[in-house]
Amino acid sequence: MSGNNYLWLLFDDYLACFIVLLVIFGALPRHAITSQTFQVAATITPGCIVSGGTLFGTLDFGTHPSNTNGNINASLTPNTSLTLACTPGTVLSMSIDGGNNYTTSRNVKQSGFATLLPYLLYADSAHTIPIALNQNVSVSYSNSNNIILPIYGVLQFNGANNPSSNYTDVLTVTLSW
Repeated sequence: MSGNNYLWLLFDDYLACFIVLLVIFGALPRHAITSQTFQVAATITPGCIVSGGTLFGTLDFGTHPSNTNGNINASLTPNTSLTLACTPGTVLSMSIDGGNNYTTSRNVKQSGFATLLPYLLYADSAHTIPIALNQNVSVSYSNSNNIILPIYGVLQFNGANNPSSNYTDVLTVTLSW
């Protein structure tokens, strides 16, 4: 084999290797991308949360003589360990059931006996917005982190020398938004 042919074959082999390497490494990116962006999103939906307890508060009509006649007013004293908070702007409403002693009206019942005294609930201190049985009533608030339920009551004493005792009832409040 002549020297020129040998060089030609050797050059041919180098050329083939160069082409193969060019194809392999030429297809790879020359510069690595070291940063990119991504999007972050969140959606906040209207809602409320009750935390710190299960008792919204107490509607206490106080202590009165057994022959009291007329109406006694009271407003809900909130449970200070309970917090009701809503997303700002959430439209909140409440409904209240008939309680444990409901007949044709809500009643407080004498402990251990059957004596009942009727009472009415209102959503305002002027007693112009009645809270009917299981009917939604709008709840307005100015502080969405500490909402106080607007519950006012009128106990109807009949002057009938009611037995002295504690009279109680338990109501369930349902919140919706």
